[in-house]
This record gives sequence, C-alpha cells and structure tokens, in this order.
Amino acid sequence: TINYLFGIPLWSVSVACEDAEGTVAGVVHHPAGGETFAATRDSAPTLNGAPITASRRDDLATALVATGFAYDAPTRARQAAVVAGLLPQVRDIRRCGSAALDLAWTAAGRYDAYFERGSHAWDVAAGALICRRAGVDVRDLPPRDGLPEGLLAAPPALAGPLAAIVG
Repeated sequence: TINYLFGIPLWSVSVACEDAEGTVAGVVHHPAGGETFAATRDSAPTLNGAPITASRRDDLATALVATGFAYDAPTRARQAAVVAGLLPQVRDIRRCGSAALDLAWTAAGRYDAYFERGSHAWDVAAGALICRRAGVDVRDLPPRDGLPEGLLAAPPALAGPLAAIVG
C-alpha cells in the first residue's frame, strides 16, 4: 500500500482461497505491469495464462535475492544487519516493496529467491502457492533475535544455504 500511496507502480492485488489443507488458489495481479500470475493447488503456475518457470540456480554467490522490511524502526535495524551479512554472499539484493509481487517474480524466475519477516498471510498466501507450483521451496522462518516470523522462497539448492544466513 505504501508504493500505491506514493504513486510507485510496484504494487499488486493478491487474492488467495484456502481450505483446511492450505491454499487452494492464488492470483497476484500487477495492474501497472499488465500481468496476472495465478496457480491452483493442482495446476501449473501461469503469467497471463502462459506457463512460468522458476530459477534453477544452485549457486548462492550468483543469486539475485529480493526482500522487504518492516515499518517498525527497531525491527528494520535488525533486518538491515541481516541484509548486510547477506549482501557479500549473493549477486545482489532487490527491495520492490510488494511481498506478493516479489513472490510472483520469484516464481517466474525474475528473482532467484525471496525472504521477508513480518509480512501477513494476505501478503504472501497467493504468491507462496504460485512459487510452490513453480517448484520453489517455500519455508517458514521462525522468530529469532527479536525478528518476527517470516517466509523464504528459493530453488531447492539455494533454500538451505539462504536459510542458514537469514533464518
């Protein structure tokens, strides 16, 4: 919502349906980009109806990693320390400002991985399903060191090494 309020075109509409077994369907629509990412529990992920494929990168040193930050200043300071430790170990970091869009772009292979702490279910439910259906390993990050719980999405070969740094 901050990107939307400031006129930055990196925002999305994210809708997910869940049942007792988890997310059934998810859609992330990026109006400014004219893109709609979607998946169901039993279908392949798509972008505007065409199949998408996630990154298969297996080298963290060459990975482009997206993240986000909380609004609370003390939490942001802790998150900055985590990113400072990660930055020398990856190709680069991106911060778009839309968790749903970051996840959709990870599912489409635009980012190699994504992690964020403090996002809400409505921010990540649709994008996480789209990632899972694209073969991305989606993991919960438990609270630690004063940081709230979070989510990590990465190709299987990167998920463990990335979680060891940011988890």
